[in-house]
Amino acid sequence: MENEYVKEITSKSNDFSQWYVDVILKGELADYSPVRGCMVIRPYGYAVWENMQKLLDARFKATGHKNAYFPLFIPESLLKKEAEHVEGFAPEVAWVTHGGQEELAERIAVRPTSETIICSMYSKWIKSWRDLPVLINQWCNVVRWEKSTRPFLRTAEFLWQEGHTAHRTEEDAEEETLRMLEVYRDFVETDLSLPVIKGQKSENEKFAGALRTYTIEAMMSDGKALQAGTSHNLGQHFSKVFNITFLDRDGQLKNVWQTSWGVSTRLIGAIIMTHGDDRGLKLPPKIAPVQVIIVPISGKNKEMVQSKADEIFERLRCDFRVEMDDRDEYTPGWKFNEWEMKGVPLRLEVGPKDVEKHQVVLVRRDTGEKISVDEAEMNVKIKLLLDEIQNNMFKQAKEFRDSNISEVDNFEEFKKIIEEKKGFIKTHWCENEACEKHIKEQTGATLRCIPFEQDNVPGNCVVCGKKSNKVVYFAKSY
Repeated sequence: MENEYVKEITSKSNDFSQWYVDVILKGELADYSPVRGCMVIRPYGYAVWENMQKLLDARFKATGHKNAYFPLFIPESLLKKEAEHVEGFAPEVAWVTHGGQEELAERIAVRPTSETIICSMYSKWIKSWRDLPVLINQWCNVVRWEKSTRPFLRTAEFLWQEGHTAHRTEEDAEEETLRMLEVYRDFVETDLSLPVIKGQKSENEKFAGALRTYTIEAMMSDGKALQAGTSHNLGQHFSKVFNITFLDRDGQLKNVWQTSWGVSTRLIGAIIMTHGDDRGLKLPPKIAPVQVIIVPISGKNKEMVQSKADEIFERLRCDFRVEMDDRDEYTPGWKFNEWEMKGVPLRLEVGPKDVEKHQVVLVRRDTGEKISVDEAEMNVKIKLLLDEIQNNMFKQAKEFRDSNISEVDNFEEFKKIIEEKKGFIKTHWCENEACEKHIKEQTGATLRCIPFEQDNVPGNCVVCGKKSNKVVYFAKSY
């Protein structure tokens, strides 16, 4: 029965896509809904999002940002004000055409992103340099009518946060854009144990309407890239269209400089694909809904063992997110499999012999290692182990990523690696859009980012052979 339970998850190496879906469904993170392309986030999955939201929101507030909420509905005339922006989102916009039985005089877009609605408000609120900067974030849902969907990675509706700020100078806006990118990097690497490459998007890949887009790119365990967060310097494009002006210190009327930045529930998909294995999920302790699962192994001494397990639960609950699995209808082995599949970082076993020895057995999800610990040292040891697991998960992911980056200097080799080997390709690029487009057409790989950390080693563009000082990363992506 226990082996059959594990077999319910498809092997990663046999079918990565099916494995991913199996982990989500069997791990009770989400389920398919009756609405095409939409998912229901189940309590366990939503608890992951809540923990992520709490950690990220604290970072936003520490950098001076405040939360607000803006409408889900955006009039078509408002969305069309910025031509480049609306063109970028047009294929994915869902439209409301009727209110009740009546046809609307103007179509209403269901929020694909909020630049336009927020800019319309900023034009009312900002009058003087004293009103700046405006540092606002909102946690909300957005709708993008995707043709091909996959839970967490790409759905018609998803949850995210979007920051929207307004500044007095270009320098202030650029500083904000890079500050928030670093907030994302720190959050994703520290709390999600996902190593990323930080850099700038190419002109072709930048956000519609932005001056510059910066990104953090992560590698999934199938070698594909996932954009883990973006921060956009919007320049004055939107402020000119929406007439967001302020009276500056010198008495001149000027347009504000703006930024926007966001991450979404697709990060849950990144966690699954980076850390998961054939037994299911592996959740970093900092965002795991359950950090420690207690499994009493009673035998003929049920009352004694359960009493000790209850005592342990009370001792741990103040310091950790802990749950007890004392269901009689399942064997201990079945429970071990279930909680491993759900990615709980630590399992705590207590049986009759453990009670006699005043100890517990701790089992790590990341390595499978079993450790006997004296009850007196239990809380301290668990704290140390959770920190170790968090760090080890990052280390393992980084080692995998680094070992799957190929440095290439000619296009034939580039094509061969993309076809035969997974991972990122690090190469020189002449910054010509035609060469970037050629790579995408020939291989399906896109330019993921121009990293901030450059090797400063001259080379030649992998496509055209022209001299290049710019090293970039290409990969197939989600």
